[in-house]
Amino acid sequence: MFACFTFRQIFTNTGAVKGVFIAILLSGCSADTDNGSTTKTTTLVPPANENITRRTGQNTSAQSSAEISTAAEGVAQVKLDNHSYNAEAVIPPQCYTKHESQYNPCQVCHQTYPFNSRPNAMEDGSLQREYAFSDFGATNRWSNLFEDRSARIQAISDNEILDWINTDNYSPLINHLKANENWRGPIPDLKNLHLGAKAFDELGFAKDGSRWVAFNYKPVPSTFWPTNGSTDDVMIRLPEQFSKASCSGNDYSHDAYIANLSLLEMAIKDLASINTPPIDETAICEDINFDGVLSTVTQIQRREFYVGDANDEKVHVMLYPVGTEFLHSVRYVGLNDSHQVVVPARMKELRYMKKQRFLTKASLLSAYGNEHQEKIDENLPNYVYREDRGSTNDFGWQLLGFIEAKEGHLRMQNREETLFCMGCHSTIGTTIDQTFAFARKVPGAKGWGYINLHDLEDAPTKGKTEGEYLSYMRDVGGGDEFRQNQEMREKWFDDDGNLLTNAVKAADVYTLITPSPRRALDLNKAYLTIVQDQDFIHGRDANLTPAVNVYRNVDENTPTLPAEKSREYDLRLDW
Repeated sequence: MFACFTFRQIFTNTGAVKGVFIAILLSGCSADTDNGSTTKTTTLVPPANENITRRTGQNTSAQSSAEISTAAEGVAQVKLDNHSYNAEAVIPPQCYTKHESQYNPCQVCHQTYPFNSRPNAMEDGSLQREYAFSDFGATNRWSNLFEDRSARIQAISDNEILDWINTDNYSPLINHLKANENWRGPIPDLKNLHLGAKAFDELGFAKDGSRWVAFNYKPVPSTFWPTNGSTDDVMIRLPEQFSKASCSGNDYSHDAYIANLSLLEMAIKDLASINTPPIDETAICEDINFDGVLSTVTQIQRREFYVGDANDEKVHVMLYPVGTEFLHSVRYVGLNDSHQVVVPARMKELRYMKKQRFLTKASLLSAYGNEHQEKIDENLPNYVYREDRGSTNDFGWQLLGFIEAKEGHLRMQNREETLFCMGCHSTIGTTIDQTFAFARKVPGAKGWGYINLHDLEDAPTKGKTEGEYLSYMRDVGGGDEFRQNQEMREKWFDDDGNLLTNAVKAADVYTLITPSPRRALDLNKAYLTIVQDQDFIHGRDANLTPAVNVYRNVDENTPTLPAEKSREYDLRLDW
């Protein structure tokens, strides 16, 4: 999953604060000379008569003039330039949370593992214990955290917000990108993705034949918990040769694809074996369970190379092969007719990433070394924004993001909005090859299929015995980083602020992290006000009340976290 926070730390000997942590989610440092310095206007809006899929499931163009303004009026044109309000938009709002020498939400992102134990050598576990910003970054510029939205929330009716969140804004984006002859970037096309699970078969394979595969995973604490404002899903796609087995005489081999996806899962999680959906070994002409017989198998062992037409591709532990793609939709909190939380049609954001370049473990170590050298040299990050071609980081990944425009369609993120998104997939210690979700997939055959929180248990992280969410909520002192989710506190904590351990242990993931219908509707309304303002540069968190557990400024006197409050955390889970 692509939503989270990331930091690059720049040590300095001047100023009141000793460093700067920079969060960056949709690109990274690059030596590319295409620095996007030319101001350009790009129209990213569907035609005015584009059909919109409504809550009723019918097609209508009635909303086109209201929600999807015409390109002729220029409403949907986005200025792409180098100007920015917040030079350190890479520092996310969560980084300004008050530790009060007690609470530790930072453990999820910032970890230091034994040297050379994994390709990620960021080693930023110390960031759990200190605030270390530049003089500029010491001021919290995420002013939307402190805005009182209560009157605006009240002014939006429940029917209005339900109509809004159940309108498809994904299909118009794809249709427009396909029709735009000036579009140079990737088109993240997956037919009927707005319908969620209905776009995939029971194993998560896209019904449109696009080879996108959805998987069931446990959401990372806690920004993407539905109770904190968003639902989401993640899909993976491997290069075409990973779904071919020429020996079978077919252009597409389902068996080869399942086998290779399973081999990748083992690699990312560093497993020796895994169970799989049925795989016909005769279809890939290979004995993948090493029993000397070609048969149908449901177990696969670790091996040196992938299978089928990808049999010359080596399997690397905790690294994806070149050409791996991820598609991540961030959505409102939907409600079905039974008032259960579901994934609705409307997307807040659409995030795409592709691995364009493979770096060996040694090369990655060097790249992380460059990161540390930049900190020593006190260099601020300079990320190349390539507009419709996305951005790239120093670890081989291309990233591209779309966000909701005022009229409701999805538009390409501008430079500063992209800068906010960069770091999670570049320089934090906890990621595995700059990603989150796939390492948290339900293991083996049971995990292939669209995300379903009802099927999930609060499994512990690797090396622990206690449920991950249980431990997190205790360490954070609430149900979100800001400790402002009052519903979570009332539901899972007593009047003295103590976690109701037995109640948390008895609950499944759906029960733990989904909001009441009332809160879901209000969260959606709160986010809609940000969309209406188009001031994402001031923050995109859908808080219902002004934040009180967040600093407006940090200095050398700000309390930090004692060493004994630091926590070891592994993104992977022990199911």
